[in-house]
Amino acid sequence: MADTQAVLFDIDGTLISTGGASDRAWKRAFNELHDVDVDVPAITGKGVPDPEVGRVVFKEAIGREPTGEEAEALMRRRLDYLPEEVRKSPGFVVKDGVVELLDRLIDEGIMLGLTTGNVEEAAHIKLARANLNRFFSFGGYGSDSPDRTELTKKALGRGELVSGNRLDRDRCFSCGDTPRDVEAGHGAGIRVVGVATGEFTVEELLEAGADAAIRSFREGLPLLDG
Repeated sequence: MADTQAVLFDIDGTLISTGGASDRAWKRAFNELHDVDVDVPAITGKGVPDPEVGRVVFKEAIGREPTGEEAEALMRRRLDYLPEEVRKSPGFVVKDGVVELLDRLIDEGIMLGLTTGNVEEAAHIKLARANLNRFFSFGGYGSDSPDRTELTKKALGRGELVSGNRLDRDRCFSCGDTPRDVEAGHGAGIRVVGVATGEFTVEELLEAGADAAIRSFREGLPLLDG
């Protein structure tokens, strides 16, 4: 059995790509509720937690901060549209080697969790198309905190509740495709494998402080053996 207790995974750009489904769902929500056309990725970039996406895009499009009620209504409408957008997205892909790796980690008795800026409902909607929810027993989400470090800490705390044991931070690590993932993992006291399956290269992820970096999950996880 590997020395590793738990591995946390980011979702978008790491496990899957939805082919812009989330952006289209936000776009429809803003158009319906505020009659404005928004370009979400141009405003927010990658790795931003969902609640912060809604706030930043609202401020850019409307010219002020949203009220709590406005933010909640936008999130609700975006989540209403998301299943359809994910289901019909022609660009939806599972990243190379993901299923095989997750199967192997489960077989080795390693706990698997999520650390993602998606609110919990959105995370499970996205993973459902690829039947990936079955691998993950805990997680930290954008609905827990707009701060990636804090939601990663939340994930580790939930992992301890699920396992019934303390998770030694030296025996846990996370995997993500952006410098924000690296910063969040380190802030939560764990190491990070950068995965160059998104917009950042291996070299850029290492420069951002990743403890190791790979081009694809087919290469395996270099931190598994401690």
